[in-house]
Amino acid sequence: MGLLNGVLGGIVGAGMVSVVNHILDQHGGVQGVVSDFEKQGFGPTVQSWVGTGPNQPITAEQIHQVLGAGAMQQLAAKAGLSVPELAAKLAQILPQAVDKLTPTGTVPKG
Repeated sequence: MGLLNGVLGGIVGAGMVSVVNHILDQHGGVQGVVSDFEKQGFGPTVQSWVGTGPNQPITAEQIHQVLGAGAMQQLAAKAGLSVPELAAKLAQILPQAVDKLTPTGTVPKG
């Protein structure tokens, strides 16, 4: 988690770093997160986060759709937030996190 803390700590805050790290762990890293968003129909959106151009926005409802109700409840409890609060924060943070973790515009393998 040290790399993630260094890359994301300044933009998301310590509490949300652990939430983002948990999402990455549960989905098989950045590659898995990107794949899950693509499977749910958000390919162009998530690819904009990976690419070197501007990040397309995503809504809290779309985050909830991709991650699922169970995962959102678990993450919200971990973060000490309500599910809607967490979804809103993730809609702001997750695009930045994926962007920072893919600085060359490509998804790291593995």
